[in-house]
Amino acid sequence: MKKYALIAACVFNLVLLSACSSTPKENPENMTAEQLYNKAYDYLQKTSYPKAAETFEKVELEHPYSKWATKAKLMGAYAYYKDEKYDDAIISLDRFIKYHPGNKDIAYAYYMKGLCYYEQITGVEKDQGNSQLAQEAFNQVIVRFPESDYAKDARLKLDLVFDRLAGQEMEVGRYYLQHQNYLSALNRFSEVVNHYQTTSYIEEALYRQVEIYTILGLTKEAADAAKVLNHNYPDSKWNSYARKLEEKNKK
Repeated sequence: MKKYALIAACVFNLVLLSACSSTPKENPENMTAEQLYNKAYDYLQKTSYPKAAETFEKVELEHPYSKWATKAKLMGAYAYYKDEKYDDAIISLDRFIKYHPGNKDIAYAYYMKGLCYYEQITGVEKDQGNSQLAQEAFNQVIVRFPESDYAKDARLKLDLVFDRLAGQEMEVGRYYLQHQNYLSALNRFSEVVNHYQTTSYIEEALYRQVEIYTILGLTKEAADAAKVLNHNYPDSKWNSYARKLEEKNKK
């Protein structure tokens, strides 16, 4: 819900000026920038997102030097986002970021770009390219605008992003382990241990280290990984598995 509150707040700010002004009778063939902008916003209010996006773009094309053209870039991106046309939204956002880096709504533009990638994140069994792009975009928000509400929400959303990235590492690691490619599997599980400690996969990743080190006869390394697992997650089922494995090897 917080995501939509942030979006709604920015959209309200972008339309405030137009909402307070009177709109002369429209002539589709000869409309002012403000009239076109208001028409696009009416489409947006009616959830006619394709028409809204098209009309916002028309503001840019027909009145490129007006203040409404600047607003239209961002609102057009929002219309595309609502229509789930994320690639088109990203193109509009990149254009806004490039040409209006000092605009008061620039933080929102970076945040919205992150959302476009975030909404396309798939299950861990699939390619996580969008997760990586979302991570990069949200990090831009956090670094550039650390005190903004957008940065706070970006930090929260990175939790899911990290979980997806860690999940894919685990998927690949399990595949290598199943096919007895132990070093490649170990590299994947170690990536999770070293870089994704806060994700839901950390317990299994530590256990897999214990398992593979044991298979490779690296007793000290297996014991070290087991200690970390036991210290941090004593009640985990993966810690229980590690203990059973240790007991089995002592026999």
